[in-house]
Amino acid sequence: MRLTASDLACVRGGREVFSRLGFSAAAGEILAITGPNGVGKTSLLRTIAGLVRAAAGQVALEGGDPELTVPEQCHYLGHQDALKPSLSVLENLTFWAAYLGGGGGGGNADLAPAAALDAVGLKALADLPTAYLSAGQRRRLSIARLLAAKRPVWLLDEPTSALDVAAQARLVELLRDHLRGGGIVLAATHGPLGVETRELRMESTA
Repeated sequence: MRLTASDLACVRGGREVFSRLGFSAAAGEILAITGPNGVGKTSLLRTIAGLVRAAAGQVALEGGDPELTVPEQCHYLGHQDALKPSLSVLENLTFWAAYLGGGGGGGNADLAPAAALDAVGLKALADLPTAYLSAGQRRRLSIARLLAAKRPVWLLDEPTSALDVAAQARLVELLRDHLRGGGIVLAATHGPLGVETRELRMESTA
């Protein structure tokens, strides 16, 4: 499996964010997207996820499910947690697991919501209203979505944000498991992820 982009361009608010961008990431590989703030790292991930329309170019997933679009085979983990504060931790994850469903091959099999919570260290908080979670716990709950609905491509925007040292170490293990299962990871980051990566450096077009 291989995720490729060619001659990709993005325009937001009438401003060209990036253009003529290309990359390739193979199964079992992490591509670290780096560069200064405002250069378009988040816009790139959102374009691949289908949340922003590309102004030019194309993205393809070779070896993916031909019946699904590229966005349907991607998990996007952004800055917003998209959690209902009145629902419990387990109820939130159960909703997202049902909503997202599976998205093709690669990576490990879906985990039941309770098992996914255990994998991110939130099993003991399953019945707690999400409103009571700390920022780090909310981030870990968002990461649990990656495990509860199988998709081969993970698009992660500053995935270590709000995570303490122990939670970051747990994330490293989840990344390694995903890669061992043939998954692909693209991660916008300002710092090291704790795993071996290739770098895609983005520069300002201004």
